[in-house]
Amino acid sequence: METVSANPKQATKEDGIVGARIQALRKSKGLSQTALGVAIGVTFQQIQKYENGMNRVGAGRLSEIARVLEVPVSALFAEGDGVFAQQQVEVFDFLRIPGAVGLLRVFATIEDDQLRREVLALVRSAARMEQDQGA
Repeated sequence: METVSANPKQATKEDGIVGARIQALRKSKGLSQTALGVAIGVTFQQIQKYENGMNRVGAGRLSEIARVLEVPVSALFAEGDGVFAQQQVEVFDFLRIPGAVGLLRVFATIEDDQLRREVLALVRSAARMEQDQGA
């Protein structure tokens, strides 16, 4: 029989995943930590602790966060095991990179397919240049 953690209130890896998803979804909605905190009745510092995986998010609070972010509660969890679940975690990790959500938001407003491909080529070129400089 498996043993239960000695401290059930201690944050886990899964709490970190939930926090990263809260952060990515909050940013995608253009909400500040303060705005999300006000909407659910906590301080922005508490939102920071949730997003950094330092504090666990209770079920009721999770439900409120999902409501404000206009997503199902299930969107805040890594679903299943295997490659798909790992890909979900990686996508949310990418969205935590400063500027990533803003870049995606602006990129999505480009309607011309050719221009979108050119912007992507420009970003790839900039990334290669940076890698070459670091080598």
